[in-house]
Amino acid sequence: MHPIWRNTERDFEPRRYQCSYCGQHVAASEGYWAIGEHHSLLSTIAICPHCTNPTYFQRHTNQVPRPPFGESVQHISDPKIEALYEEARRCTAYGAYTSAVMLCRKLLMNVAVQQGAPSNQTFQAYVAHLDQKGYVPPNGKKWVDEIRQKGNEANHEIHLMTDKDAQRIIRFSEMLLRFIYEMPNV
Repeated sequence: MHPIWRNTERDFEPRRYQCSYCGQHVAASEGYWAIGEHHSLLSTIAICPHCTNPTYFQRHTNQVPRPPFGESVQHISDPKIEALYEEARRCTAYGAYTSAVMLCRKLLMNVAVQQGAPSNQTFQAYVAHLDQKGYVPPNGKKWVDEIRQKGNEANHEIHLMTDKDAQRIIRFSEMLLRFIYEMPNV
């Protein structure tokens, strides 16, 4: 059962956004707003008409929480692999870009083991297994190599990953998961 929000404003200016809780693209017309010192709109809390969860908009632009980057992948047969991928996506919603990249590296290792690679191998051995067994699509070796390189940077070097880094690695991971799990089931 969804919560009922009390004393929400009904003359709330409709706001279009993607809800980070249910993933729906919505136009909320109910919520709360705050007015600042000189009667300017400071922030709003929109109530999703689909799932009724609240989303905060600071200065009417910055959405908290943001929707996770990427799309869910269907037909993943191992719940651990699906959980790792979804966790990496959720990291982007909270600005944890280095964590997202590190999770994608771990995701590749788990996919390789689930696809028959022996456990306790080097990361390079997992990548080689996926490639040799045909799980890396044509022209996809550079995706896997970038996941490896960025994952190594996130794990072993001091600098932080950016939003752009995380988005690229999640997109590559998503495509690899689609190739391995979703496409055979279409």
